[in-house]
Amino acid sequence: MIYLKKALRVAETGQDDVHDIVVEMLDAIAAKGEDAARQYARDLDRWTGEIILTPDMRAQAAALVPDRLKTDIQFAHRNIRRFAEAQRGTITDCEVEILPGLIAGQRQIPVSAAGCYVPGGRYSHIASAIMTITTARVAGVPHITACSPPRPGVGIPPAIIYAMDLCGADVIMAMGGVQGVAAMAHGLFGLPKADILVGPGNQYVAEAKRILFGHVGIDMFAGPTDSMVVADATADPELVATDLVGQAEHGYNSPVWLVTSDRALAEKVMDLVPGIIDSLPEPNRSSARAAWADYAEVMLCADAEGMAVVCDTYGPEHLHIQAADLDWWLQRLRSYGSLFLGEETTVAFGDKAAGPNHVLPTSGAARYTGGLSVHKFMKTVTWQRATRDGARPLAEATARISRMEGMEGHARSADIRLAKFFPHETFDLGAIDAAS
Repeated sequence: MIYLKKALRVAETGQDDVHDIVVEMLDAIAAKGEDAARQYARDLDRWTGEIILTPDMRAQAAALVPDRLKTDIQFAHRNIRRFAEAQRGTITDCEVEILPGLIAGQRQIPVSAAGCYVPGGRYSHIASAIMTITTARVAGVPHITACSPPRPGVGIPPAIIYAMDLCGADVIMAMGGVQGVAAMAHGLFGLPKADILVGPGNQYVAEAKRILFGHVGIDMFAGPTDSMVVADATADPELVATDLVGQAEHGYNSPVWLVTSDRALAEKVMDLVPGIIDSLPEPNRSSARAAWADYAEVMLCADAEGMAVVCDTYGPEHLHIQAADLDWWLQRLRSYGSLFLGEETTVAFGDKAAGPNHVLPTSGAARYTGGLSVHKFMKTVTWQRATRDGARPLAEATARISRMEGMEGHARSADIRLAKFFPHETFDLGAIDAAS
């Protein structure tokens, strides 16, 4: 593999530059509760309005959304819900008789409360509201809180409120940033404490979720979004270049990578990208230009297998294959957050409306985890029961293994059952010898 363009910087998941600030904010909110959260909302978002939206406020916001946009949001919601429902159908309870008299099983139980964070700073992330809330609702979560940063004098953009309401948010909270995340985690403003926090956000939100992990569950440790395009000689250079730029506009540190087996295509794409970036409006143009200059890479490989090795090594969040033999790629690739096959689709479709979730692992985490799904909102828990005859071999094995390990209390939990259930029998349960 040869680099035709090498990144000058590497996007990092860690947020050392904001860690101390976030810790201070979380500590203040944990100590002072709603008063501290409101103060941060006033200081950082210049918001002094209502925190919890009433039904009337939701209806008023919906009335401001153009009908065509409502139709588009409904279209995206149906697609995302349908895919989530298909996922939910693959998750089942089960039970098995492991040996005569011993039955074990699993249950799928949704968490009791979820907090969905919807970004609303530079961009109004309508799609994030649909992706997170819809998925939690399909999973069967009884209570869903959605929060988003309000804009001074405006509040949450009406289209985001409409999407939150349509998708089934029980509570909509006009609060963003660290304070919004903490309010959901601690159950402020009359909310139930969230069992899991999901949704993308800026570096402060990501760091707050990282610090709170353990106290609550989170979807994943998120870094800057990234995207990889794999293209061979059959690909359209203009489509490839446009797709790369489309993802680079996410932010100045959003890596985009092109992996190709055709040098002529690579050179054409590199020629096209600057002009496509220049055609964007601000601030998109500046973000894409910085991302392309500092974080983008173009890699030339000998063949499809060489390109696949690069894909699996990088583990990109988004992986778009614009190459021949799409079925081969589908079966071969192993590390990606979401896979896009062929020029007829694009990462932007997945970001907004196609169905599969757009909350995905970044910074190579796709090597070991997938993205947000109904699975994230559910717990797979196990159970077991036994007859007395079924308990007998279990108790014997447990007593002997426990004594070999030196765990006498465990062994006696088995001994006492054998003595109760089979009082007229004797068992070889291992010697009680501290020296051994």
